[in-house]
Amino acid sequence: MKHPFLMIVLILSFYSQHSNAQEANTIPEKYTAHNKGKFFFFWGGNRENYSKSDITFKGADYNFALQNVEAHDKPKGWHIDYVNPANMTIPQTNLKLGYFITDHYNISIGVDHMKYVMYQDKAVNYRGYYPNAGSYGETLPNDQVLLTEDFLTFEHTDGLNYINSEFSRVDDISKIFRIGNTDKFQINLTEGVGAGFLYPKTNAKVLGKERHDDFHISGYGLSAKAGLNFTFFKYFFVQTELKGGYINMQDIRTTQSSSDKASQEFFFLERVIAVGGIFRI
Repeated sequence: MKHPFLMIVLILSFYSQHSNAQEANTIPEKYTAHNKGKFFFFWGGNRENYSKSDITFKGADYNFALQNVEAHDKPKGWHIDYVNPANMTIPQTNLKLGYFITDHYNISIGVDHMKYVMYQDKAVNYRGYYPNAGSYGETLPNDQVLLTEDFLTFEHTDGLNYINSEFSRVDDISKIFRIGNTDKFQINLTEGVGAGFLYPKTNAKVLGKERHDDFHISGYGLSAKAGLNFTFFKYFFVQTELKGGYINMQDIRTTQSSSDKASQEFFFLERVIAVGGIFRI
């Protein structure tokens, strides 16, 4: 060939133009396309429902069980205390820190600060014995007692602290809602299972005794959840969860005497709404 140099120049020019065209057509990968290696945290509030439970109280001179006791939570409502550092433990709150081990799976640790309050002035069945029966305004016929304040007050209001670890899956469902740019807005479906221990500060007054007022590891819990995560501008999100579980507390401190304790087990249903962030370090 008379002009090999010219041919080489033409070939290199062709590949250069082809490469530039490919680069021009390449769409940068979105930050929200992958989760592996990201950390996340959230803070929010909750409401709860509890199943009825049998509560057993034991001490040096008493041993009795109350059957099918009902309880409720203690909501604060929309309140500045949720973001006031001095009062953030007063409302019912949720705190969680987590890490994505793959694009779809994460592990986390957190605390569900719930509150459990026994309904007063309810008639319940009981069995067992205790001193000075009838002196608390509690006596009813047919092996029942009235839950008067003189007889018993019982609540985990500082609180029913479920310290738990979770293993969860997350799936981007933005396409269902025809969301194109997930770096601006993304919708994820999440579900998971968890386990942990209960660390309540129980406020109880049993038979007029002075109450115990300190945190105490009292039992364990198991839970499962499902929820929706709404991520905005890659790094910020709002997450809603429906979470149910089982709590078993066999060592609840009730009075200043270490020989006095209570035990109970019940199911709970928790509704959570939280705000948080997701990022890489």
